[in-house]
Amino acid sequence: MSELISIIIPTFNRSHVISQTLDSILRQTYQNWECIIVDDRSTDNTKEVIEKYLNKDSRFKFYQRPDNMLKGPNSCRNVGFQYCSGKWINWFDSDDIYLDTALEEFIKNVESDVDVVVGKLVKLDSVTKEVVGHNRIFSENLLENYFTGFVSFYVCGPLWNKEFLNKQEQLFDENIRYLDDWDFNLRMLYQTPKIKFIDRILFEYNIDPASLSNEIYKLDSTEINSEIYAREKQLKIIQENKLIDYSICLKYVRERYKIILRDILVSGKRHNDKRRLLFTILKKDLKLKNLFFYKITLGYLSFLIFKKGYFFFK
Repeated sequence: MSELISIIIPTFNRSHVISQTLDSILRQTYQNWECIIVDDRSTDNTKEVIEKYLNKDSRFKFYQRPDNMLKGPNSCRNVGFQYCSGKWINWFDSDDIYLDTALEEFIKNVESDVDVVVGKLVKLDSVTKEVVGHNRIFSENLLENYFTGFVSFYVCGPLWNKEFLNKQEQLFDENIRYLDDWDFNLRMLYQTPKIKFIDRILFEYNIDPASLSNEIYKLDSTEINSEIYAREKQLKIIQENKLIDYSICLKYVRERYKIILRDILVSGKRHNDKRRLLFTILKKDLKLKNLFFYKITLGYLSFLIFKKGYFFFK
């Protein structure tokens, strides 16, 4: 089988790392690929770095996000999909690295009725290159475990059948900056695709302390609001369609919000999201009929007045 694979990469100010990613594509043992790079209007020399690859290999293609589309990787991914020609689609990030046989392994596992093939990755510290973890891609209760983070594909893990993607009303939600892959993969899983799992590492996933995916840990307001938007969107879908146990998902989201609120309070920073998070948590306590809802309020007030109260958030 020699079907074309389209690799779609959004990028923004990644001139210092994108060469490693593109070099890993050039090293692939499977050669029938195209790589569509969509730049999010970089302000560094990312474009100049990419031009070297455009001149080196015609399989690399370059586009820029139109000015009338929202800034962000999701807009770039959607643009890239418009231009791709492959039967199979692999979304990739500009600091991800393919192992040399990754595409070959994907194609070996493609079957006529498969909608998506999912491979594993190893997580590396982008500075020290030390292994910091691996992802889990399979469980007997996939939807629930993906929602709660027990299972994770990330954006690069799945190879999607383009015919399946063409049937979807929405690909990447351009209003989401954080949890974009979580939202996308969940919505695809709701459509009950036929999945083939590869119990083998195909990618290196670099964890960069300065990357967008880590802004949430810096208590960035934009990323916190993106997380709330994504979580609430998914809760609404689940509640309306009864796809999985709503109460389990509600508890998981409540705990996630509680951790963010605690971290904001511990930081001592002035933050506009504190009150919103508190009221959102309390609303979830009411839905869950949680009799200990007062604990989170006591913790909140304790931090505001005494600068302590960690106990109430356990």
